[in-house]
Amino acid sequence: MGVAAGNVELTLAQAIVRHLANQFIEIDGTEVRLCGGGFAIFGHGNVTCLGEALNGHRAELPVYRGQNEQSMGFAAAAYAKYHLRRRFMFCTASAGPGTSNLLTSAALAHANRLPMLMLCGDTYVTRLPDPVLQQLEHFYNPTLGVNDAFKAVTRFWDRISHPAQIIQSLPAALATMLDPADCGPAFLGLPQDVQGWTFDYPMEFFEKTVHRVRRAAPDTDEVADAAALLKSAERPMIIAGGGVQYSGAVAELTAFAETHNIPVVETIAGRANMVATHPLNSGPIGVTGSDSANAIAEKADVILAVGTRLQDFTTGSWTAFDRGARFVSINAARHDAGKHRSTPVVGDAKLALSALSEAVHGYRGPEGWTTEARAERAKWDECVAANIRPGNRPNSYAQAIGVVNGLCDAGDRIVAAAGGLPAEVTANWRTLKTGTVDVEFGYSCMGYEIAGGWGARIAQAEKEPDRDTIVFTGDGSYLLMNSDIYSSVLTGKKLIILVLDNGGFAVINKLQNNTGNESFNNLIKDCNIAVEPFSVDFAAHARAMGAEAETVSNPGELADAFQRAKAADRTYVIAMQVDAHDGWTTEGHTWWEVGTPHVSDSESVRKAHEVIESARARQRKGV
Repeated sequence: MGVAAGNVELTLAQAIVRHLANQFIEIDGTEVRLCGGGFAIFGHGNVTCLGEALNGHRAELPVYRGQNEQSMGFAAAAYAKYHLRRRFMFCTASAGPGTSNLLTSAALAHANRLPMLMLCGDTYVTRLPDPVLQQLEHFYNPTLGVNDAFKAVTRFWDRISHPAQIIQSLPAALATMLDPADCGPAFLGLPQDVQGWTFDYPMEFFEKTVHRVRRAAPDTDEVADAAALLKSAERPMIIAGGGVQYSGAVAELTAFAETHNIPVVETIAGRANMVATHPLNSGPIGVTGSDSANAIAEKADVILAVGTRLQDFTTGSWTAFDRGARFVSINAARHDAGKHRSTPVVGDAKLALSALSEAVHGYRGPEGWTTEARAERAKWDECVAANIRPGNRPNSYAQAIGVVNGLCDAGDRIVAAAGGLPAEVTANWRTLKTGTVDVEFGYSCMGYEIAGGWGARIAQAEKEPDRDTIVFTGDGSYLLMNSDIYSSVLTGKKLIILVLDNGGFAVINKLQNNTGNESFNNLIKDCNIAVEPFSVDFAAHARAMGAEAETVSNPGELADAFQRAKAADRTYVIAMQVDAHDGWTTEGHTWWEVGTPHVSDSESVRKAHEVIESARARQRKGV
């Protein structure tokens, strides 16, 4: 492509938008726009300049009006997750509380290693009108503002004080968001005066650019070290994390496991790396895992961890494995590859698995070991079948999950996040198609569910418009953030939302009780209230936002309602009460480290502390 000649006078805001509109990415041989558009709530810090610029590029960069800046960020994160970090959306918010509302969603994107671009208003560079509306003044540091808080929750941060700076800063932000090792949110603070200042930008800055995600080949010596360790294994196991999907390495993971006869367990982020019926799929591992995965994890002597940051829910706070077990960690990020004395293989999972497979040519895990893993999985499948069976107990999360699992299409996308549902979905969902489960547990963030469902549906509608996005949420998360029901109806991005009402923050009440504490301030009936506790009419609330909705009493009614939801042409909300005490999956859990009182006047708290601490002897020490 030839080099464009000359310059063009544009405002800073116009230059940002024009540059973004000309960035493309090649995915599976097809060029698509890198930025899928954005979410915006306009205010005095972004409407006059950035709003003007975005209005001129509505076709290339569609803008969705948000209802809450935090939920905009969740939607952007879910969009990026659906596209396996190869595409992103921006969020723009006004100076002050509009921008600070994005802090939580920036933290979620950072924890989950997801790209999201934040274009946020800032105070004036000239300082002539200071102090301005919504400015936080720091008396001894006039350069410090609320936008500096984002330095802790972003991978790239800059405050633009001159329009020329964007020539360097915006490409650097995009490069960070596309880097497999450093991927995460990027933040650009845009002072209100600078947004409208002009600069003679070189035309080259606006040429069409086609990006490709870098695939870092692993070091041959690291592969050799990993191969030597794996060849020594008598009881090998693979932990498949979310990075397997981001690398596009699902096929390579499956081929590696089959070629070398090694059972595979999945992390929460790695759910749906394998379909449930694959004979080497030993189930989800860890605190919210399965008896089958945790049983073989206890015996494995060499563990190949692929694309996982080995979070405590995966490792059972590092009690899930034999203390003598050795780890090989394949990861694009050096920080993750070397955790807990792992033999690191730093590089792309797709390339690294192929290289390691060649290096261990001829090696196969002992047949007796994989037979044992299959037997454990068969026992776990029986547990799941019992958990999801209607009538086996009072209404439960597992029963609702089983109903949806049995009636949904294989390609439907499942979204869940905080509370008890991540554990229940992880344990009881039987994957019908790879890459179809989004359980946000990197930041375990209440409110992600419906907002994330909306963002996922925007992405899904681009590629699979005939599939559904199905959201599982509890009553607590629904009450925290539900306004994107309205967003989904307005934009024609249909969701099916299951609101499973257990009368409060029941999973934390369970943790409270399991540590010997009395129920306090979690279930609504145990809170400081002035009236008799009552259930919210979630269906009426959802209908008020334009959705179709109904309340059901049991899993049988849920099955009928779900089929009506599948047939509906707009967002459909189904509410069902579930039991707060006896509705939990009790199998499959490893130890999880929680801080408990070392002294207490309560005998039950003291006894629970002793029981919990007694398991600490199994905890693996590492760095």
